Amino acid sequence: MTTEPRQAPDAPLVPLHCLRHAEPGPPRLAALPTGTPVWVCTRHADVRQVLTDPRIGRAPLFTPDAPPITATPNILDDPDSMLNSDGPEHQRVRRTVQRAFTPRAIARWRPWVASVVEELIDRLEDAGSPAEIIGTFSRPLPVAVISRLMDLDGLDLDRLAHWSDHALSTTAYSAEEIGTAMREFGNFGFQLVAARRKEPGDDLVSDLVQAADQTGGVTEEQLTALVCGLVVGGHETTMTTLGNALVYLLDQDRDAWERIGADPQAATAATEQLLRTIPLGERTTFPGILRRTVEEVEIGGVLIPAGAVVAADTTAANHDPDLYPAGPADLFAPLGTPSLTFGAGPHHCLGAWLARMELELGLHTLARRLPGLRLTAPVEAIAWRTGLLTRSPSALEVAW
Repeated sequence: MTTEPRQAPDAPLVPLHCLRHAEPGPPRLAALPTGTPVWVCTRHADVRQVLTDPRIGRAPLFTPDAPPITATPNILDDPDSMLNSDGPEHQRVRRTVQRAFTPRAIARWRPWVASVVEELIDRLEDAGSPAEIIGTFSRPLPVAVISRLMDLDGLDLDRLAHWSDHALSTTAYSAEEIGTAMREFGNFGFQLVAARRKEPGDDLVSDLVQAADQTGGVTEEQLTALVCGLVVGGHETTMTTLGNALVYLLDQDRDAWERIGADPQAATAATEQLLRTIPLGERTTFPGILRRTVEEVEIGGVLIPAGAVVAADTTAANHDPDLYPAGPADLFAPLGTPSLTFGAGPHHCLGAWLARMELELGLHTLARRLPGLRLTAPVEAIAWRTGLLTRSPSALEVAW
């Protein structure tokens, strides 16, 4: 099942803000590409229940009796990752990292992140108009932030992109190619953990290693998976969201672009609405965030049997007309109900506040300094990164 209509092979891909989403309704039975039955939940309340109910978890997706959910592996399939644990084990691993991502902790980074944004725009202006903005702004910003946070200065950025693309691949690479890249990436994470244990520094990886060693209960495999997950998650989703937000604002809402540049508070409100309304990718591989029931559960009036795979379609939930106005979003209207973009419950995205800050500062400062920024070609001509769990422009030509 997909929540968006398939396009003809030769048809240009539409921007993600133009994709149709599933109409919210009771849970319905569909199938994954592997043929495995899946109960798809689309209403906000139902999706939130899937993400918070302890009877529905990630770990059951990887037990010996679990049905196949992916045709090719990706980073979400790692049974050692924090993502794929539940209950006390999940909390034990999560506690080693969550203190670094509290709103108060992230606020201390704001002046430095703001200086990175200004520096990137300085370089953009110095190079002159026209320019390609993904490689000069949308990608370098979150990479610089996660590199500083984890003390990865000097990391081969091409290698990082290679690992990230393979980690999030759905159809872009073969299982063999993904396996090779993930072994290289895992070896990088293992060596990084070992190096910071030997010579700790003032960085997140050192903090994670020390916390894990002091508290115990976190295996070396879990710690390595955590570091690799943070490297990918720390830049990929922010880069994707920022690129897709620029496509929307520069193509669809010039008035909003000017207001975002003029008012930091408007940028904050717009960031929340952009996060709610623009998905990270299509639902062509997974119809939502997957979980599996450990016992019979009633969701939205439908009885879901034990051992069933369930998909939480956060894209549809973020457009539930019972909670959010239908039609074009008012980018500056406050959210009466928090969106589910970053999930909910025990697996709520650790990096949510960091991503928000990068997006707010990136959009506000770029719009303030380059109010005349515009696309130089129609959106139909955009080259997209495809075959991954996320979709964003691979390049975006702009002028000012």
